[in-house]
Amino acid sequence: MIILAGTIRIGAGQRAAALAPMRTMIEATRAEPGCLAYSFALDALDDHLVRIFEVFRDEAALAEHRASPHMSAWRASWSAIGISDRDMSEYRVQGSCKI
Repeated sequence: MIILAGTIRIGAGQRAAALAPMRTMIEATRAEPGCLAYSFALDALDDHLVRIFEVFRDEAALAEHRASPHMSAWRASWSAIGISDRDMSEYRVQGSCKI
């Protein structure tokens, strides 16, 4: 299992404009067979901060995600909505348990 977590910033005044491309990206990614979880969270105290959390089954699933048409479309939208300060970390998980 691979977990990605991090943040991006959207441009000043672009929060509403960012919602449509974010929704498209989230819906398409959640439909991928190797996607176990995928979410964007708008920060309650910072209108321009978006927290991202992703979980993929394995390296092949993540590679498919990165090569997907919706990932290309998402990246293409960045300049229009002022995406900056992308800070993502990737973690390899050997196992998990519910507590």
